[in-house]
Amino acid sequence: MSDIRPGQDVQTLSAFRANAAALLEHVRRVQRPMIITQHGKSAGVLLGVDQYDALLDELDVVRDIREARAQRDRGESIPHEEAIAQLRARVEG
Repeated sequence: MSDIRPGQDVQTLSAFRANAAALLEHVRRVQRPMIITQHGKSAGVLLGVDQYDALLDELDVVRDIREARAQRDRGESIPHEEAIAQLRARVEG
């Protein structure tokens, strides 16, 4: 995800209400999130669907890595060669 540009990617809630369609199009076009403020403070973040999907995919990978590390720490892991053999059996079989 690209860096947020405060001059373009931060909008007040009232500006968002008045220009929702144009601001949604901006988020889609520039592929950056938009911060919505209320009473001068950050209140929400607007993401394009592709950005949201990418975040969910990345979160899934992070969760898988954490779970794998926890399994390893509990002694539930298997040797690399065995894991490869199991994956090959799934793909080929």
